[in-house]
Amino acid sequence: MFETRATAGAALADALAARGVDPTLVLGIPRGGLPVARPVADRFDAPLDVVAAKKIGLPSNPERAVGAVASDGSAWIDAAAVDRFGVSEDYLDAERARAAETAAEKVATYRDGRGELALSGERVAVVDDGVATGATARACLRQVREGGAERVVLGVPVGPPGSLADLEAEADAVVAVETPERFRAVGQFYRDFEQVSDAEAMACLDG
Repeated sequence: MFETRATAGAALADALAARGVDPTLVLGIPRGGLPVARPVADRFDAPLDVVAAKKIGLPSNPERAVGAVASDGSAWIDAAAVDRFGVSEDYLDAERARAAETAAEKVATYRDGRGELALSGERVAVVDDGVATGATARACLRQVREGGAERVVLGVPVGPPGSLADLEAEADAVVAVETPERFRAVGQFYRDFEQVSDAEAMACLDG
C-alpha cells in the first residue's frame, strides 16, 4: 500500500536503481503518472516530459479496451479481442484517428510550447502510477521505441503479473515495485488516490 503517488515514485526510483536502470529522460503518462514520475526524474537528475495515449474501446462497451493510440499515431491493437467481438476495420480506423488526435491535444496542452520531444539515443523510463490491462502503456512504449530511443524501460509502482509480463514485449525492461496476484484496480494499492488535475500534473513538469 502506497501513501501517495509521490511516495510510490520514490519507491519506484529505488527499484529502478536496483535494476541498474539509469535513464537520461523520464516520461510520465498523464495524469496520474506525472506525480510518480517527478521523484524518478529527480532521483536520476533527468529531464521530465510527457507521453500520452488514448484507449480505443468496444463500440458496445467503451470501457473495454481493444487498443490504444499514442499522440504520434503509434498504436497497439488487441487483434484477438477485435476478432472475438467482430470489431470492424472502419470502426478501428475512425477510432484510431480520433484517439491519436485526442492524445496529441493532451500532449500539446501539457508541453505548452516546448520544443519537439527528442527521443533518439535517449535511455527512456516511461512511468505511470500503475497498470491494469496495460493498453495505454503499450502505445506509449511503441511511440518511444519508434522515436529512436536507445533503451526503453517501463516503470510502475504496481501491476498484475500477467499484464506486466505482456508488456515485456514492448520494452527492454519492465520494473514494478509490487506485483500482486489479487488485483482489481490500481487505486486499491494507494491510501490517497484522488484524481490528479491537469494543473497538478502540469506542475510536475516544472520541477
